[in-house]
Parts: sequence; C-alpha cells; structure tokens
Amino acid sequence: MSSDKPILILAGPTAVGKTEASLLLARDWGAEIVSADSMQIYRGMDIGTAKPSPEQRALVYHHMIDVVDPAQPYSVGDYLRDARNAIDGILKSGGTPIVVGGTGLYIRALMRGLLHGPPADMELRERLLRKESDNGEGTLYADLVRLDPESAIKIHPNDLRRTIRALEVYYIRDRKLSDLQKAHAFHEKTHAFRLLFLVRGRSELYPRIEQRVDQMIALGLEDEVKRLILKGYGSDLISMQAIGYSHFIDYFNNRTSFEETVDLLKRDTKRFAKRQFTWFRREPDARWVDITGLETPGEIVRQIKKTIEIPDNLV
Repeated sequence: MSSDKPILILAGPTAVGKTEASLLLARDWGAEIVSADSMQIYRGMDIGTAKPSPEQRALVYHHMIDVVDPAQPYSVGDYLRDARNAIDGILKSGGTPIVVGGTGLYIRALMRGLLHGPPADMELRERLLRKESDNGEGTLYADLVRLDPESAIKIHPNDLRRTIRALEVYYIRDRKLSDLQKAHAFHEKTHAFRLLFLVRGRSELYPRIEQRVDQMIALGLEDEVKRLILKGYGSDLISMQAIGYSHFIDYFNNRTSFEETVDLLKRDTKRFAKRQFTWFRREPDARWVDITGLETPGEIVRQIKKTIEIPDNLV
C-alpha cells in the first residue's frame, strides 16, 4: 500500500526520552506506534530492552514488540515485511502510524527498502584481504574512496567488512554500490517518511543513561536474564548478546563482579549511544531536534512540533 501521507519516524539514542514523548504525541494524534528496536521484538526481554510498560502499551497500541521468542532468527528483511504490514494496516483503517526506535538499520530499511546485492564471492574477498594485508591498513578504503566516494562517505574508514562488501559489489556488478542503492530506493519506496533524531548534549545524556541502568537493576534485570537462561536461551543467541544480557551472563560465569557488571553496562550503553549518533549523522534525510534541557514529554513534543512545523496532513 503506497501513501503520500508523511509518516513520522522518531529516532534517537538510548535514554534520550523517545518513549515518553512518543506516547504523548501518539495520544495527541490518536496514533499507533510501530517500534523500530531490534531487541524489543523478543518476548521475555523486557527490562533490559526498556520496553514500554504494560500500562504505557494500554494507553497507545504498539506494533513490532514481542514478535518472536529469543531463540528464533529474525532478520532485517523479516522486520521490513512485518513493519510494512503493520503500517499498511494502520493506514488502511484510517489511523496514523508513528515509527519509534533507535535501530538505524531497521529505520533505513523502512525508508529505502533492502538491496539484495550479488552473493558473496569468497575468492574475491580473500584477494581483497590479502591486498589490505600486503599494502597496509586503509588500502581498501582508499580504493573505495576512489571508486565509489558516495559509499565511502557512509562507511567508517575502520569498517573493513562493509568496505570489502562495497568493493565486492563494484567488481562483480561493475556498478557503484551507491548507484544501486539509489535505484533500489526509488523502486522500493512505498511511503513518505519524515525522520527526526532527538539529541541531547553528552553531559545530559550520559547521566540519563546511568540512571536508566540503575533503574533496570532495581527493576530486576539480573533475575530477567537468569530466567531466560533457565529457559535454555544461551549466550550463542543473537538476542542474548544484547547489551545488559551479555553482561549478566559474564557475571553468572564469574568473569566479572556485580559492581564491574554494572559499570561495564553503563560504559557500553554510552558507547552504543555514540554509535547511534554516528549512524544517524550519515542519514541524509534525518532532521536533528535538540532537546537538551527539556525534561518533560510535553516540552519535548512542543520542541518537535516547533522545529519541523508539522503540517496538518501529517495527522
């Protein structure tokens, strides 16, 4: 189902205040929320993923939460299919969807679709790796800058895996990955999205992250992880490698003390937030909304509306 009606995507780093603001905005508009969080899809993983509470979900209907069990594989393609179905269903019923989350890959897939490029060529990848080894770190990235500068801008110079994939596509297809992505995005586009990225200054965001971790501990994150392990969900699962869950698995295996576990969880959550900033800086369509100093959801929503001058047809 295609629609010219703009659909708001409310993104931002962990603990910035997305959940509370999105609830107020959704109630204001009579909207339904479509989650774009790669960990909230798992059932039983509630505290560590900061899922909206049952009370909050009773106020506003949420889609794409509690979709699969932690042991079930769930790809970006699965998310794209299910989230599109949810959005289409909301629109078909005359409702308003708001996409909320911080998983950049999910949001990018929604906005541009998924590019199914050529299959991996292991022989080519080995040759490229040998070239990097023989000529020094950064050789392949320099090649990418020369051959496909648009893709290079979106890839960190230290991200060898994505650099190799972009070069692989170029050599196999004899076309730039950036050109393929542009053509694919135009072909797959089904909705008009408006992407907002909420930001706070580091001096304000980091204490909020620490406070959130302390709250998760108080709510029983340790027991939540323990219950999942007792159900047979092990550290080999992608779900159990999430921030918080992997930390407590290390604690249970006597690799860290409780105090070290909490400190590492706070540190790694801050690092995760930094990666989210980095990802969305590379999103050309993202509009950043500075909410530093704003504490209440009402203040945040007013800043959102003021910043982007939301037109009537958005709701």
